[in-house]
Amino acid sequence: MLIDEVRIKIKGGDGGDGTVSFYNDAFRPKGGPDGGIGGDGGSVFFEAVSDISKLNQFRHTKIYSAGRGEKGGKNNCTGKNGEELVIQVPIGTLASYDNGTSVELTEIGQKVLMAKGGSGGRGNYCFKSSTNQTPQQRELGYKCQVKNLFLQLKLIAKIGLIGLPNAGKTSLLNELTPANARVANYSFTTLEPNLGVTKGGLIIADIPGLIEGAAEGKGLGIKFLKHVERTSILVHCISAESQDPLKDYQTVRQELTNYSSNLANKPEIIVLTKTDLLDEKEIIRIKKLIKADVCTSIINPDSIKKLNDLIAKKLKSEI
Repeated sequence: MLIDEVRIKIKGGDGGDGTVSFYNDAFRPKGGPDGGIGGDGGSVFFEAVSDISKLNQFRHTKIYSAGRGEKGGKNNCTGKNGEELVIQVPIGTLASYDNGTSVELTEIGQKVLMAKGGSGGRGNYCFKSSTNQTPQQRELGYKCQVKNLFLQLKLIAKIGLIGLPNAGKTSLLNELTPANARVANYSFTTLEPNLGVTKGGLIIADIPGLIEGAAEGKGLGIKFLKHVERTSILVHCISAESQDPLKDYQTVRQELTNYSSNLANKPEIIVLTKTDLLDEKEIIRIKKLIKADVCTSIINPDSIKKLNDLIAKKLKSEI
């Protein structure tokens, strides 16, 4: 199951305490203060990766802390800094703090500081002076507070494949990209979004099939409608097997409108899929009925190329 919303807690590492120490050996029995500074605590970072399932790691573990700085040592030695913690999250993750601020990771490899580690405390060496030659004071390391985060994933894809269940979206994804997503001849084969990347570097998202009432939460509901909000183009797939292709098209369009006017107004390519199942006359009839831009079959490479070219042309016109 894809986790696309989760609440977690993060904490920067506490700073190490400063030390009270006085140097003493046979040659300098009163060598003076030499307590060192504590090490700084490690910081927590988020790093964006292409794996959309990365939020699944938060299903059971909810609290993440960086390493604590070590205590200062003798001979004015600074304690070792705490280990930083780098947490990988999917590209498209929006991380919101309790105070209303948020951070969005929109590029693969982007690394963002989420919780800074605490500073180490000063040892008594730092407090020596002409009037205080045997200081007993030191500072404790800064103790970091736990931060609450709400993480939301919105897929970042240029192209979104949409349509009713079993409309051939996943098969098209596998043809347009090197993806190898599972396909089968029954509804709701796809329960989670699939991503593929074209040779030109474009990300295509195959969104699980919508049904009437999806905007109100029916079927897979709005869980995946939000994942097409960031796309530049919608590729609307309608199966040639359908008993009522026009109704199929209108159903999905209505759900897009119900969910978001912005989503409903995105550029769209209408694709009639699985055309190898019909004769030419019937294909022409349905194409006119739904005003399809292109007809495709996964066993017809030329039809896939036509769709690919049309997507590229549409994207160019939107720049």
